[in-house]
Amino acid sequence: MSNLEVTVKSFSELSNAELYSFLRLRAEIFIVEQQFIYQDLDDFDQEAVHVCAYADRKLVAYTRLIAPGIKYPGASIGRVITKSCSRNRGIGSEIVACALRTSKALWPYSPITISAQEYLQNFYARFGFEKQSDAYMEDGIPHIEMTVAAFQDD
Repeated sequence: MSNLEVTVKSFSELSNAELYSFLRLRAEIFIVEQQFIYQDLDDFDQEAVHVCAYADRKLVAYTRLIAPGIKYPGASIGRVITKSCSRNRGIGSEIVACALRTSKALWPYSPITISAQEYLQNFYARFGFEKQSDAYMEDGIPHIEMTVAAFQDD
């Protein structure tokens, strides 16, 4: 998608409007659309790097990056979402690719772990993620742990 604008910011760099927009989108997708009740505000946001994708100045996709040693031994990517009206346009792939590039720049020798909804295994495998666990229930949805190896010098 050519008109996509992506921002990468630490928690302290976010404006109130940016914070509100991605928290609203996370609630829209994870709580309303996927119909599971869970505590989205998990105290990782303050330590995360937030990747937001905008089309026509409207938030259409989001993810967050967490440094090694905070959630997993290596870095992690989580809360990957695309607004329902923006799906099937490659935006999800763009936000994951940006998250991987950003993680490589920030923590070049760290593997990256995700807790992926099981049905998205093939999507994440396209980016080099490999399944590390059997399926487990997380917030009422089957998930699997997936990891992409640490990046090496190019």
